[in-house]
Amino acid sequence: MNDELYRDVASLARRTPDWLHALAEYGTDAGLLLLAALFAAAWWAAPRRAPVVAGAVGTVGAYGLSELLKAWVERERPCRAVHGAAAPLADCPPPGDWSFPSNHATIAGAAAVALAVAWPRITAWVLPFGVLLAASRVFVGVHYPLDVVAGLALGAAVAAPCAALARVRIGGTGGRRRRVTGTPTGATSPIE
Repeated sequence: MNDELYRDVASLARRTPDWLHALAEYGTDAGLLLLAALFAAAWWAAPRRAPVVAGAVGTVGAYGLSELLKAWVERERPCRAVHGAAAPLADCPPPGDWSFPSNHATIAGAAAVALAVAWPRITAWVLPFGVLLAASRVFVGVHYPLDVVAGLALGAAVAAPCAALARVRIGGTGGRRRRVTGTPTGATSPIE
């Protein structure tokens, strides 16, 4: 089923306009850079900073786990393994650059979910954006659909708890400074 779905997507991708090929191929990396920039923006705009930092750390951790899984599973890329499929839109990565799970999907899933937890105002668009980035890996022909689904799930499973746990207030303000005005109740004037 995974091979058949890959063939169908590869065939569909080949019938789309050239501008869409370029957008899918280069847009994935550009989209990951945008997610990284959103972590920086969230540092300033999100209600609390701790979930932003924890989400970024969780994203890096998810990527590390995806690399370990790739080395353990050693699944060949569909652009080399699936016979009878249309040629991929992107260059097929070299042998030994394994397919399962998709690193791009892992990072996209982790970053999108972590940003949604840390900065809820962007949830409505950042989650679909992460899924779109991940799906582009099948569209350009370098991953099976299951690679992408597994990458999204892995990323979300690692980064979401990191960001969510950091939202739990254990005293303090989570990295935000509060502005105090006036004299605290019960305070006295300085001794002259």
